[in-house]
Formats: sequence, structure tokens, C-alpha cells
Amino acid sequence: MVRQSYDVPPPPMKPDHPIYSNISKDRRYADLTEDQIPSCESLKDTIDRALPFWNEEIVPHIKEGKRVLIAAHGDSLRGIVKHLEGLSEEAIMELNLPTGIPIVYEVDKNLKPVKPMQFLGDEETVQQAMEAVAVQGKAKE
Repeated sequence: MVRQSYDVPPPPMKPDHPIYSNISKDRRYADLTEDQIPSCESLKDTIDRALPFWNEEIVPHIKEGKRVLIAAHGDSLRGIVKHLEGLSEEAIMELNLPTGIPIVYEVDKNLKPVKPMQFLGDEETVQQAMEAVAVQGKAKE
């Protein structure tokens, strides 16, 4: 249900979860109140949180002709892919980005991909990593 739902979040993390305080007390969130830190996010929530950063911080550098390196987790990256490629909610739910394998996009002046995303890894390694992500998604259902 969780992985297969674009806009349905997983069950919220409870305050007694072993890593809850690691997240809620993280210094990066020191300026936030506890109720401002989400206890769960759907893919849609993650995209809604990530795209303003993409538009405000990343896009200006790309438009200046700079190469940009983004290190992020799977759902944030899926959000960027959805945005760049104009994928539907259904299509992005089927996309299993391989963990730890860089992806290259070349975009035009309108930030539209000029060719498909390129994985920087041999085909077998990329395929195995994509399958591993797909299995993780099924295990969480």
C-alpha cells in the first residue's frame, strides 16, 4: 500500500521508535518545532518538499551553465525525475532508481532532457540495483 500509493503516507513514526529522537533532535532541524518535522511522508509530500529547493537552488546554477551534482535519497530523486520527464503519478510509482548509482541528465535551455537519463554503471550492476529497490518496495507493502 505505502510504496504503491503516490499520495498516501506510511504510518507515522511514533515518538518511542528507536530512531525517532535521532531525527527529531538532529541539529539540522534545530530551528523547527517538533510539530514542523513530519513523522511520515508520501512520495507526493517528498516531491512537494523537494521541488522548491530544485527550483530555487539548483535551477539557477544550471541556467548559468554550471554542472550540478545532487546527492539525495530515492524519493527526492524520483521527484526530480518526475518533474524533468513530466511523468504521471502512476509512471513514477513504477520507477525503481538504483541506490548508489549516479544518474546523468543532459538538459536544454528549458531544462528538458535532451536524451534519456544515463546510469553511470554497467548494465548488469544497474539492473541488479533496480531489482533490489523493487524488492524493498514490495517488502514494505
